[in-house]
Amino acid sequence: MAVSYQGGTITLDKPPANSYDIDYMRELGAAVEAAGADGAVRVVVVRSASEKFFCAGADIKAFAANEVDANMDMIRLAHEALASIARSPKLFVACVAGHALGGGLEIALACDVRYAIAGRYRLGTPEVTLGLLPGNGGTQRLPRLIGAGPALELLATGRTLSPEEAQRIGLVSQVFDDQATFDAHIESLRALPPLSLANIKRAVFEGLEKPMPDALALERDLMEELFRSHDAREGVTAFGEKRTPTFTGS
Repeated sequence: MAVSYQGGTITLDKPPANSYDIDYMRELGAAVEAAGADGAVRVVVVRSASEKFFCAGADIKAFAANEVDANMDMIRLAHEALASIARSPKLFVACVAGHALGGGLEIALACDVRYAIAGRYRLGTPEVTLGLLPGNGGTQRLPRLIGAGPALELLATGRTLSPEEAQRIGLVSQVFDDQATFDAHIESLRALPPLSLANIKRAVFEGLEKPMPDALALERDLMEELFRSHDAREGVTAFGEKRTPTFTGS
């Protein structure tokens, strides 16, 4: 399989560059679904088995060989697979440790949080150089993440960035020195309360699609739901007792 899920990790593994086709995207969608259904998992890491590539994007040779309808079938399936990440109650974290280009960067953009490992690789959306545009959500997610002006400059020029440059513009949240440091950070995230994570995601993603008064009403509803939860009572009680809380997801 090109994409697999196990124990809180989705692994992209299609040598040499993780270039994807419709079957790859179908497997990614199945992996996201499996992660969402895994009751033992709070945080899902999306990473690559390759030391050089996170994902180089779509298989351009397949694009050239396919009819337009076949290419659009893949685009529609990719849109659904990536959109399912936002709908999942789990926190999805992209671990970028190699080239993330075109549709590969769009996979990272679809995740809730993006982290990078230091290295000599590039991130970007070079589709314009092929006479195309980033068609798997890049034209929509990138402006929402870093602002319309900076995003349009990257989209229109196809310019690529180092991990450090990506951090400076907010494309990735942090650049870790090595994999071990990243893994330690992920373990701290996995201790967070799952209901809070799920409701934060809902508040952000659903709220962005609503007028401000409706978004604030959603926030209030989600806050009330948490106030009534065991985890909130545990968190507040543990704070008062100066101990580490134990969250159960209830």
